[in-house]
Amino acid sequence: MYEQWGASPHYGANVGCYECHGAEPSDTDVLKDGIHDDFVIATIVSPLDCARCHPKEVDEFENSHHAKAGRIMGSLDNLLAEVIEGNNSFVTPMFPAGISPAAVNGCWQCHGSVVRVMENGKLDPATWPNTGMGRVNPDGSEGSCTACHQRHDFDVAQARHPDNCGKCHMGPDHPQKEIYEESKHGIAFKAHRDEMKMGNAKWIVGEDYTAAPTCATCHMSATRNQDISHNIGLRIKWNNRPVRSKLSHETDAKWGLESAAITADMRRERMKDVCGNCHQATFIDNFFLQYESLLTLYDEKYAVPGQELYEAAVKVLKTRPDYAHFSHPVDWTWFEIWHHAGRRARHAASMQAPDYTHWHGTYDLAKQWMIDYVPELKEIIREYRAEAPGEVSALEELLNTTMSSDNWKWSLNREDPAVKKAREERQKEFNARYK
Repeated sequence: MYEQWGASPHYGANVGCYECHGAEPSDTDVLKDGIHDDFVIATIVSPLDCARCHPKEVDEFENSHHAKAGRIMGSLDNLLAEVIEGNNSFVTPMFPAGISPAAVNGCWQCHGSVVRVMENGKLDPATWPNTGMGRVNPDGSEGSCTACHQRHDFDVAQARHPDNCGKCHMGPDHPQKEIYEESKHGIAFKAHRDEMKMGNAKWIVGEDYTAAPTCATCHMSATRNQDISHNIGLRIKWNNRPVRSKLSHETDAKWGLESAAITADMRRERMKDVCGNCHQATFIDNFFLQYESLLTLYDEKYAVPGQELYEAAVKVLKTRPDYAHFSHPVDWTWFEIWHHAGRRARHAASMQAPDYTHWHGTYDLAKQWMIDYVPELKEIIREYRAEAPGEVSALEELLNTTMSSDNWKWSLNREDPAVKKAREERQKEFNARYK
């Protein structure tokens, strides 16, 4: 720790250990370990501590989705980790009834948790160590600056590297790091890493570097027209996390964030300003049209009818008192349709990753829909018809309407003859070219 600090900007600015770890005697997490008795200190350096020197950055961060990541606790995802995947086998002083190791080692390490303080000022082992982005600190602040700025050197080049974001933004439900690496942006970064000047103090795209963008370039770093911002949502028009994509300022308003005043269209213009350092206007405009066409496809074909069908199916399942969420295959299938494949398709289209958009996205959506979802819904209809006729009738009618729609009637061999003929003509041309 001391060696890292000695090579850091903090050392050069005469910022020592106590300037960051110093605490007030009244603080709940004052450390009483018998070693630091000459100093009143706390283990955790929270955003409020960082704000003494970095007020602008902390204000932006605390008004961002990143700082609110800990609010996932109690959500559907956390139900999976606490109950379905795990158990209460991890017993600690602050969790005498136990807590799930799956949540502690998984969810909490990215999203953060409420850090609990024991009587001696030490931190409960279920909640520390923890650099989760939305960690709830003993002083009441939300967030962890060290989620991105790793202690104790706080190297700006490390914070700007795509690998930094990959701690959390990867995997089956939000593989942004893998998506970036597949994209032309990621390919350019790997080829020209040494030209990126990532340690530059101002690091303005189009001025200090032009070789490639990183995650930080697009979502928070400076341009000729914009200052750096630690609110990483202010250049994102669409929130692709929910079942259906939502305008980002609407999510901010729901969470009571001041940034709700910055509309989704304003955020799009900010992102287009970043793009404009490397691309011309027609390229940029057409890209966003392509991207939003994928969002429309996902909503119309999968999200809207899928959610309606799932809600109707759950009404049937609940007619039996022993039904619990995720106890039936249809719960898992619908969850993975929107939470995994649906997110992958949308995130990948937003970052120009064609393989993830298609083979890990829309292909998986269609496959799961036809191979798993529809058969499971039909099985529910068959099994429950006698005991829940009203609920089953509503589900069956909705399923028939959905599968007879323009999006799905192909599966019943009812495709528009003209559309089918045009596709067959294209197939003939293809076969003629490559026979």
